[in-house]
Amino acid sequence: MSTDLKQEGRYKYYEAGEGTPIIILHGLMGGLSNFDGVAQYFPQHGYKVVIPELPIYTQSILKTNVKAFAKYVKDFITHKGFDRVILLGNSLGGHIALYHTKMYPEKMTALVITGSSGLYESAMGDSYPRRGDRDYIKKKAEEVFYDPKIATPEIIEEVYTMANDRIKLIKTLTIAKSAIRHNMAKDLPKMHVPTCIIWGKDDKVTPPDVAEEFNRLLPNSALYWIDRCGHAAMMEHPDEFNRLMHDWLKVHHF
Repeated sequence: MSTDLKQEGRYKYYEAGEGTPIIILHGLMGGLSNFDGVAQYFPQHGYKVVIPELPIYTQSILKTNVKAFAKYVKDFITHKGFDRVILLGNSLGGHIALYHTKMYPEKMTALVITGSSGLYESAMGDSYPRRGDRDYIKKKAEEVFYDPKIATPEIIEEVYTMANDRIKLIKTLTIAKSAIRHNMAKDLPKMHVPTCIIWGKDDKVTPPDVAEEFNRLLPNSALYWIDRCGHAAMMEHPDEFNRLMHDWLKVHHF
């Protein structure tokens, strides 16, 4: 996927298919390839899948926060000329999608979140990598998944490299603090955009009761579980994830 990215001004993104736009927001340590299953499935079913590279490590420290990233997404949607979109976000990407929905509801057709931060304050704050400690990073990467084998040596190496890059580590900590600061518990009851919540039953990063709380607070939401599944449902169980999301979209005629 990384070889197929389009570059237009400050935006770098993957795009496939034609139809209703689904914009996908990746997490803090999640690359665009985490959504390979979604990116292959939905273009075959009448959707245009667009995955922008979020400027997590490239914006100034002052713009390294959930609110600024949500504004970036809105500007990207405008740049693409989309009237309204379906936003799908995992982890930090889910939090950015939620904040975008709060700020720009007129841009939203629907929202899909999985393993999202935004309620659970230690979701990122207690799991940022320690520099130089490869065993710790391997353990943390494996904890993201129900099946630790999904944390390939490539994924572990990517996180290890990031943790040993001083600037990236500072920005990771800045984002973790921003996620705590932008807790959305008070905002969610006012957000009426139809929301699909898909969650791993064995998520250790944002545990199942976080999903239940999202479902309780959001006035127009539905919650679906995937068994034997951790924090990145669209990676661990792509077929099940796509089926749940597509069925929900069809019920709502999106």
